[in-house]
Amino acid sequence: MDLKPELLRRVYEHGFKRPLATQQRAIVAIVKGRSVVVQAQSGTGKTTTMAISVLQQIDVNVDETQALILVPTRDLAQQVLKVVTALGGPMNVRCYVCVGGTSVHEDKAKLQEGVHVVVGTPGRVHDMVNRRALKTSGIKIFCMGEADEMFSRSFKSQTHEVLKGLPKDTQLVLCAPSSQNIVKLAGTFLSDPVCISVKDESILEGIKHLYVTVEGEGRKFDAICDLYVTIRQAVIFCNSRKKVDWLVEKMLSRKFAVSAMHGQIEQKQRESSMNDFRSGTARVLITTDPRGIDVQQIPLVINYDLPTECEIYVRRVTCGGRRKGIAVNLVIKKNMTILQDIEQFCSIKIAEMPPANAADPI
Repeated sequence: MDLKPELLRRVYEHGFKRPLATQQRAIVAIVKGRSVVVQAQSGTGKTTTMAISVLQQIDVNVDETQALILVPTRDLAQQVLKVVTALGGPMNVRCYVCVGGTSVHEDKAKLQEGVHVVVGTPGRVHDMVNRRALKTSGIKIFCMGEADEMFSRSFKSQTHEVLKGLPKDTQLVLCAPSSQNIVKLAGTFLSDPVCISVKDESILEGIKHLYVTVEGEGRKFDAICDLYVTIRQAVIFCNSRKKVDWLVEKMLSRKFAVSAMHGQIEQKQRESSMNDFRSGTARVLITTDPRGIDVQQIPLVINYDLPTECEIYVRRVTCGGRRKGIAVNLVIKKNMTILQDIEQFCSIKIAEMPPANAADPI
């Protein structure tokens, strides 16, 4: 791939023996200076692809921002920053994260001190550009994670404003799940991009997929209480923030050790929830979004609500980069067709869960 020797050394030190399919194809094209659209599922190495590609471009002797990585959520921004810092820190690459829920004055001060790589969310990054704290004139490469969502109604205007402020020769890298929508969107502002599409079905091979049928919405909580006895550590996904708050309150009332994370919870509390989950203080993390969960080897994922899109199922069950474990889906009988759609999309079999054995924790 013709990477810098010091960067390649850091890659090997972090245990990467060979690149995944996404990394093989995308990094080569990006290093050659092409603008690239990467369509690939969660868990296929898109974050590391962005990190390596960005670090390859950085000149640490130039004291200005040279790379910008934009993602839709604060938790995902923190996760991306960790990867970039882990690989680039010993190379003296200075990185900083700009997200909502933190001090604007602190962001301004840090950016004005000079950083090479900025990772952030659209709102705060746009604000820092407007305040002239984040100078874009030196940016050589701009990466966008979850690019399909970045052009959704929630972020579209801010994302476009950030794009408009970049130098005309900035190299663009867009990463998204396998969705044709992003190719159409990219065509509106990318000239002759390299489009890379990777579908890696092996990411689900080590995960056992199960379902539990319940009579109605009200019976789901009873099912969770039954499962809790067997849980060693688990992430529970709901489809709304309101449902997360409700479920956390119900489980805490039963003295269950749980924590919560979603977009309306303050950043410090979100970080505290993740720390509780990592340390085992909370056996269960209840959330709406798999992005930003950087706890590896999570043995169990539970879909309290079936996801609204099949691709979201893949993101959930592979959260934290997990390649093995169990995924349990709580299903109301009338929603069995959704489960069948997921099976077909993912090329998997979701079996009915056998009776739980309290002596055999999961």
